[in-house]
Amino acid sequence: MANAHPTDTYPGVLADVPGWFPPLDQVLFTWFLEQQQAHGVRGDLLELGVYLGKSAILMGRHLGDGETFTVCDLFGSEAPDRANRAETTRSYGSLTRQAFERNYLSFHDALPTVVQGPTSVISSHVAPGSCRFVHIDASHLYEHVYGDIGAARTALLPDGVVVLDDFRSEHTPGVSVAAWEAVLSRGLRPVCLSTQKLYGTWGDPEPLQEALSRMLGERDDCDLSEQWAAGHRLLRAHARRTQPPPFPPSRHRTAPVPAPAPASCATARAAARPSPSRARRLAADLLPPVVARAIRRARASA
Repeated sequence: MANAHPTDTYPGVLADVPGWFPPLDQVLFTWFLEQQQAHGVRGDLLELGVYLGKSAILMGRHLGDGETFTVCDLFGSEAPDRANRAETTRSYGSLTRQAFERNYLSFHDALPTVVQGPTSVISSHVAPGSCRFVHIDASHLYEHVYGDIGAARTALLPDGVVVLDDFRSEHTPGVSVAAWEAVLSRGLRPVCLSTQKLYGTWGDPEPLQEALSRMLGERDDCDLSEQWAAGHRLLRAHARRTQPPPFPPSRHRTAPVPAPAPASCATARAAARPSPSRARRLAADLLPPVVARAIRRARASA
């Protein structure tokens, strides 16, 4: 039988969900979302481009009471232009809404609000100034990323956080141009950079940077450096065998069978020693004691 496609199976843990979401970014997502909650920042969550749901599953765990989580993806729908159609066919041909929902519901009791369509429609579904955290990981084409950044700025609270994926990959120059253009001319202020993601805000980044520096400085599984560019302070986090944050297993995880308790040496020897046969026991009862002892000594020395 052929192996099942990864989108046809239920994940047992978050790592089973296919997708590009390194442990360091899982740490950073968790920290930003928990930091907001710890400081009483309330607002909705938004993800543009979900693939099979790996980052959405983590984001959904940090949804507070009364908050809404909205995700937007084509999920096989018609792309808005030829270049986007080619990109979708090449990179996301196996993506289906069913696969995303199956993965998400493996970890959560209810789905987020799902918008199936191009990200250009998201402003019709998310109120301005309603979101505290937005993750952009949809099309890599400049025109689309430019629009997604604009939509994120409209949707975010004044001190909300936006995350731009693939801002520096060699195969996504459109994201790089749109991301740094937003920094240089659209008011986006970087908070930190990971290998693939830029974390930024249109508010004041300094309080977040100071708290983030303390958190990362206490970890021994990542490195932190600081640079300045065009007047912007850039914190750069680099993974060093970074461990992902704890995350509950899915409802489909099979409980491991407990291993038997290790036996003591005496118990093991007793278990390994064959039990005497009925005939041998009978002979031991009938033979004279002197003869029985001689037979036992002979067996022991054999």
